[in-house]
Amino acid sequence: MSTLPVIAAVDGSDDSLRALEWALDAARRCSAPLRVVHVRQYAHWAQPEVLTAGPPDPQDDPVLAQVRTRLEGRADPPDTEYLGLEGAPGAVLPELGASGRLLVLGSRGRGGFASLLLGSTGMAAARDAECPVVVVPRSAGEVRDETPAGPGARVVVGLKVDGPDEATLAFAFAEAARRGARLQAVAAYPWPAQPWMMPGELPPPTVDQDVIEDEARVLAEGFLAPYRERHPEVPTETVAVAGDAAGRLVAASRDADLVVVGRHRRHLLAPARMMGSVTQAVLLHAASPVAVVPPAPPES
Repeated sequence: MSTLPVIAAVDGSDDSLRALEWALDAARRCSAPLRVVHVRQYAHWAQPEVLTAGPPDPQDDPVLAQVRTRLEGRADPPDTEYLGLEGAPGAVLPELGASGRLLVLGSRGRGGFASLLLGSTGMAAARDAECPVVVVPRSAGEVRDETPAGPGARVVVGLKVDGPDEATLAFAFAEAARRGARLQAVAAYPWPAQPWMMPGELPPPTVDQDVIEDEARVLAEGFLAPYRERHPEVPTETVAVAGDAAGRLVAASRDADLVVVGRHRRHLLAPARMMGSVTQAVLLHAASPVAVVPPAPPES
């Protein structure tokens, strides 16, 4: 059975070349081939019959030629394939996720507005691809956090204590193991608590924040236990914090190697793929690369 490739989406921009380097490192770490893809966006007015000649020859693609030159002479290169396609990148790239183990792209490509921190292509890929998607930011950014991040490589994962996603935790532990990194699981709980009351009801007793925090930590530790058993080599830290989950994950992204978040599962009232507000906010503001992991398929 062949190993699925790490797919790097390139368009010649500095952002995409930065993502290429991340993808190259990821392919080496998991002993997978690398597939470099350039999607040439046709004009919106082009007629369908113009596009029936088949995909462009990768040998004639200047962007792919640039990548070939960049990767020449690299030590220990993975098996690398170059693929040129035509179409709308926001539609074509997510479809490639069905044939890859990981899709990596930059936060913005050519033609994006300078004010946007994440382009529409990155947002579409993170929302729709069947494989995990890693978005590599333009720069480290400036994320302030009063708590020192600590030395060494670090992978951060967002943990929902009211319903964690197994695929997200499995991906985060596997990445930490490959990188020799410690794993920091951030479990945010809402505070202050807002109890629901019917008219005429007496207010409930005051809730102690320390109690809520301890409960959140205990729940998080329970969900992490089986993954710790599978990866005893990964040092794991659980951080239970009050407040906005997205803000806490963005703060934790400072000096992190990777932040891992999940994508919403489809359900009856929302059959379309959705990322969720926390994942979207982390994609827009994190200082480190962000991996968006699709939910595991439901068991039949």
